[in-house]
Amino acid sequence: MKHILIVLMALGMVTACGVSRQSVADAPEQGLELVADDSLEYELVVLDPGFTSFLATQPPAEHYSQSYYEGWNHRYVLEWNSRHRHPLRYGDFYQTEIQYDPHTDYGLELNYQLYYYFQFIEQEYGIELIRRR
Repeated sequence: MKHILIVLMALGMVTACGVSRQSVADAPEQGLELVADDSLEYELVVLDPGFTSFLATQPPAEHYSQSYYEGWNHRYVLEWNSRHRHPLRYGDFYQTEIQYDPHTDYGLELNYQLYYYFQFIEQEYGIELIRRR
């Protein structure tokens, strides 16, 4: 299976003492890294070139509620990470573990983008992560 750069998540938060940079997951060869910087907002960066045009064809973020996206993202991340931990069964596509805390408020926009990233993976690569029928 082709190796692709999966996801690069940049997470930021303000600290009272200035900028704090901390690597939470360090897997640069796989394209996923979580970092804290001096921003109040979270950002999701996907390095797959087709994702941006795919996202542009989706309904606006407000189409569903943030809790809707969070619920699905939690389920998708659990499934993704399970497949990541079992490469002999699922192959090497899931090279990166996704660090997603369901108790953290990532905001509507990040949850929207992450949700549609999973939709993109399912449609673009024909991978059914969660049976929704």
